[in-house]
Amino acid sequence: MRLIGIDPGLQRTGWGVLAVEGSRLSHVSHGVLISDRKLPLAERLRQLYQALGDVLTQWQPVEAAVEETFVNKNPTSTLKLGQARGVLLLAPAMAGIPVSEYTPNLIKKSVVGTGHAQKAQVAMMVTTLLPAAANVTDDAADALAVAICHAHLRRNQQIMAQVERDDTRNRTGRPRRVGA
Repeated sequence: MRLIGIDPGLQRTGWGVLAVEGSRLSHVSHGVLISDRKLPLAERLRQLYQALGDVLTQWQPVEAAVEETFVNKNPTSTLKLGQARGVLLLAPAMAGIPVSEYTPNLIKKSVVGTGHAQKAQVAMMVTTLLPAAANVTDDAADALAVAICHAHLRRNQQIMAQVERDDTRNRTGRPRRVGA
């Protein structure tokens, strides 16, 4: 199964695609979408939407994960980032791909082990977990971290759902599965 992580930005949007097989993760591809800052906002948003659509078509992920944004000191920048993020949420949704969202602290905690990790620590762990992603840019490293976070949390949710199903079956008198 392939999934894509997205680190939203109006100027630079990082993306990273992983292949997930059970608990095994492998790097498929990554990159950065760049909008032309000389163009009007609507055209820049169209560029991002179209470019991400092209990435989705090329790599065929079945799930997407997007980093949640934070409030900036500059309200205009925050608003523009929110608009870019909206377009980046819309592209996979329009392609029928389920989208999950994660806070920066949760992403850092799932990749590095602490929610207050520095960018360099995140990038180092990304390349440690995905050796094929060496020399990755900050934006793409952040996007791969989003994808790693989603893969880890997704796996944990699957395990918990199985435990819950098994527990429910045990209460209904059915035999308990051994080794599950």
